[in-house]
Amino acid sequence: MRMQVARIGKPHGIRGEVTVQVLTDAPEERFVKGAQFHVVNGPVERLTIRSARWNKAILLLGFEEIADRNAAETLRQARLEFDTEDEQEDDQDQWYEHELVDLKVMLEGEQVGVITEMRTGTAQDLLVFKGNDGEEVFLPFVEEFVPEIDLEAGTMTITPPAGLLEVNREEGGKD
Repeated sequence: MRMQVARIGKPHGIRGEVTVQVLTDAPEERFVKGAQFHVVNGPVERLTIRSARWNKAILLLGFEEIADRNAAETLRQARLEFDTEDEQEDDQDQWYEHELVDLKVMLEGEQVGVITEMRTGTAQDLLVFKGNDGEEVFLPFVEEFVPEIDLEAGTMTITPPAGLLEVNREEGGKD
């Protein structure tokens, strides 16, 4: 099983370092020199950590395969994953982004979109999905609004309060 541990952000400096959004609770153990990761949505299949350091609250990673800022730019928005030997028990309260991306979002038996990402937060996570009209929709990832996730069926049932799905849309919709 593969686990996502980071999403790569923008380049930092001229020596190929990048900022990363950390998606693991043990970054000091995971991001060490020599650690290798699978790359999803990137220009290469694997990356090996050359350096890892904190700049205030932002983790900066350098990779052996990436020598300069131009190469680092090609990694933007790629995901870093690693293989895990552990088969984790299904925990009904814990989900990983790679499990949720591409699930069909169902509301009252009708598909209203597809999950594109999960943004982790300190208080709660936020689901992002592309609605049937192509608009990006945000939904707090709480049991009250997401009562059922069926990985086998590839669906997520949502029960948002009236108007929540329209909050971030422009007045009048698309022209």
